[in-house]
Amino acid sequence: MKNVAVVGATGAVGHELLALLEARNFPVGRLLPLASSRSAGTTVTFRGEPVTVEEATPEAFAGMDLVFFAATGSLSRQLAPAAVQAGAVVIDKSSTWRMDPEVPLVVPEVNPEDLRKHKGIIASPNCTTIGLVMALKPLHDLARITRVIVTTMQAVSGTGKEAIEELEAQTRAWAEGQAFELPHSVYKRQIAFNVLPYAETFTDNLYTTEELKLSAETRKIMGIPDLQVTMTCTRVPVFVGHSESVLVEFERKVTPAEAREALSRFPGVRVIDDPHQFVFPTALDAAGTDDTLVGRIREDLTNEKGLWLWIVSDNLRKGAATNAVQIAEKLLEMQLV
Repeated sequence: MKNVAVVGATGAVGHELLALLEARNFPVGRLLPLASSRSAGTTVTFRGEPVTVEEATPEAFAGMDLVFFAATGSLSRQLAPAAVQAGAVVIDKSSTWRMDPEVPLVVPEVNPEDLRKHKGIIASPNCTTIGLVMALKPLHDLARITRVIVTTMQAVSGTGKEAIEELEAQTRAWAEGQAFELPHSVYKRQIAFNVLPYAETFTDNLYTTEELKLSAETRKIMGIPDLQVTMTCTRVPVFVGHSESVLVEFERKVTPAEAREALSRFPGVRVIDDPHQFVFPTALDAAGTDDTLVGRIREDLTNEKGLWLWIVSDNLRKGAATNAVQIAEKLLEMQLV
């Protein structure tokens, strides 16, 4: 049994983490839910019992074996080293440690051996990156990938609870007859009944931080530092489930049948692909599941070595909480904690 702390236990990803630790029968001895001082004193439910949330401080990690960080990047930067100093292994969901060369960035189905390099902190990738590499890995094993072009359509839950509430409020206001641009504060423009051509913030080169994370993280996880990855990340009025339209180019021609077979064999990937019968994955299909769903597998009309894919995954589960718990399970399996 392991003593487990969850930093950010009251947030959307923290809630999913607690539910998954219970549902997957992770060997939790003592559970310690942690959050900011604002949430300290509230309770969360674990195994049918209320557990009091404590304030996340450096002293709180004493006696913990595993610490999940599902909070802000600044809190992770501040407290993760303290957790390691206290003897725990940290699994962090924020972007803080992902590109640190000393920190493994892991999707267990894709690069589990990188866990052996950990020095106390393990990073879990961005939610869009996880769905992408889950599909790219079996295809790259089939034929070397040379270029990837991605457009994402990301759910508001990827931004957080406030974004979910903003979409709900705007939808209610529209239903009540408000015709002008609806009130917004989380996003720079109205998200309800709209598509926003950005995710996170713009950088000097006019790409967003989300787009740059997607490309850099994909290269690191796949172990291909020179892989060409270019992308546009958008936000759509969907509560849960990130969708990605992806063009994959290979060093040789790969048929859709080959790709379907390789993807179907890969653990954690489910192919849903019969477009003539309107069978393809949607965000609603992915919500509440741990599989990465892939469909619309077809040849590119301009490059005989290219294939188009449509990829959907639950950004709160496999894109966040499930991947973190799977990292912990793999650490136990490999006797690394």
